[in-house]
Amino acid sequence: MARKTSFYYSFLVLPAEQRRAIIAVWDFCRAVDDAVDEEGGGRAGLPAGRAGIAFWRDELARVFDGGAPATEQGRALQPLVTRFDLLRQPFADVIGGVEMDRGAARYGPVGDRLRYCRRVASAVGMICIRIFGCRGAGAIAYALHLGIALQLTNILRDVKDDLARGRVYLPLEDLRACGCTVDDLAAGVTTAPVRRVIEFECRRARGFYERAQQALPAGDRRRLVCAEIMRAVYSETLRRIERNGHDVFTARARVPKPRQALIALRQWLWT
Repeated sequence: MARKTSFYYSFLVLPAEQRRAIIAVWDFCRAVDDAVDEEGGGRAGLPAGRAGIAFWRDELARVFDGGAPATEQGRALQPLVTRFDLLRQPFADVIGGVEMDRGAARYGPVGDRLRYCRRVASAVGMICIRIFGCRGAGAIAYALHLGIALQLTNILRDVKDDLARGRVYLPLEDLRACGCTVDDLAAGVTTAPVRRVIEFECRRARGFYERAQQALPAGDRRRLVCAEIMRAVYSETLRRIERNGHDVFTARARVPKPRQALIALRQWLWT
């Protein structure tokens, strides 16, 4: 796990066995995500694009059906299925989300973007809570809402970078409602319409953070401290976008590493 990831400090608080399991899940999901990169060819020696997605679906089957995984990521993940009673569907959802990402440079209705967030982010949360030892409905609702909140924050933080790749993750439905166009975003200037849509999306993300906190079961609070650190760090990222006047073009919102470490320490002490 590279120190540059925003999840780094949250993983440090985990017991060693859980930390190794989370990193194995992370590596598997990252490898699946790399399959989208048609030009880059995915991971070295592995297929990419449509063939890459098919390959990782087959690899998932090998992991869960007792076959011989073809990748180091699959081999690392396979014993965890039994050890942590992991479910197959969230991994399949991640692959489905990656497939959506490959096929769509635009998301029209809000519901399409929400489905994407559930697949690429909430599904990972569903995997993680089982590693943390949480099985109840409250923890499931927490993982669902927090995953969406984290992904929405990522989308807002990365608007400029995604535009450079020809991708727009802000729903066209929301752009129209705020009097904003894709061309307005592409101009890279925080005009009144652009500010309206970014502010609107920030409020939506904030709402999912609030739902996650409301769903957090008191009995699972200590088990979910890792996820709570993620929530606090990403909430700070969202606050920085808001404090910057919803300008997502001048500078990419970042939480410095010392600040991330302090947030992690506070969450660990308060939980």
